[in-house]
Amino acid sequence: MNVKVVENEKELEDAFCVRRTVFIDEQNVPAEEEIDQFEEDSIHFVSYQEGSPIAAGRFRVVDGFGKVERICVLKEARNTGAGKAIMSEIEAYALENELHKLKLNAQTHAIPFYAGLGYEVVSEEFLDAGIPHKTMIKKF
Repeated sequence: MNVKVVENEKELEDAFCVRRTVFIDEQNVPAEEEIDQFEEDSIHFVSYQEGSPIAAGRFRVVDGFGKVERICVLKEARNTGAGKAIMSEIEAYALENELHKLKLNAQTHAIPFYAGLGYEVVSEEFLDAGIPHKTMIKKF
């Protein structure tokens, strides 16, 4: 498994492909909500296994926090460590850029995964794209 910061159009399209498969096809998120106005201002990450993209995420700075967004893993690659690997790479990127507070909006079913990585719930439940979420933070 190889996680990397997106450096070219092909890698970006690979990340978008994973995101479309998980969020639009699988979870029925509207396409216009999934690919949004923050794409150009974000640092994108993609994970490959044997040359095929299997996971993706993006990162941007919002109000002094590193904001972790759009974390997703293809169904066939779940429970393989791909999610943890992409989160680890994003966290390393944040620390390299001296960001010591991270925030994310977790789908409620994923809260145990993020809690296992040291994130804490800091909000009540809310809907995003019709899916229940809670905000979580982690400080280093």
